[in-house]
Amino acid sequence: MAAYGDDSGFAAWLAGQGLTLPVGAPAVAILRQIGSAYLDAAYGAKLGCSRRAGGFTQALEWPRSGHVINGETVPSDLIPQAWIEASYRAAYLEGSSKGWATTGVDASRQVKRQKVASIEREFFSASESAGTDAAAGMPSDSIINGMVKPWLCSGVRRMTDLFRVI
Repeated sequence: MAAYGDDSGFAAWLAGQGLTLPVGAPAVAILRQIGSAYLDAAYGAKLGCSRRAGGFTQALEWPRSGHVINGETVPSDLIPQAWIEASYRAAYLEGSSKGWATTGVDASRQVKRQKVASIEREFFSASESAGTDAAAGMPSDSIINGMVKPWLCSGVRRMTDLFRVI
């Protein structure tokens, strides 16, 4: 199975962050695969302004073709270092808290408003809350969100989007 980065890169990232995996955590290669799968599942839908460089059979979302950041085209063989490190963070979170990246929230089971006696509380779903670009129902981490946000498509329409040659 494909994963971003490599085992030695993940080990170096952990050391650089002053982090260690707990005893009994899954193998580093497995954690990297889970972290990569999480990242692509949580943020891949927001890369729709470009396409996978290797076509639809490409295992991971990156590298991408036609991706533009701040007016500059991203090379079609580039996997952003921030994306790799975000996958490492997701791998670390999964290794530290089993199920972090592999469990989601069942939107049909969420309580939006709850009243007990005279106390009333109101909750918001992940898709309604500010500060996350992760797909609805996916766990979110503010550090991961900050790392990948610059690489996500803006969702803002440009004038060129209005005119298509048919």
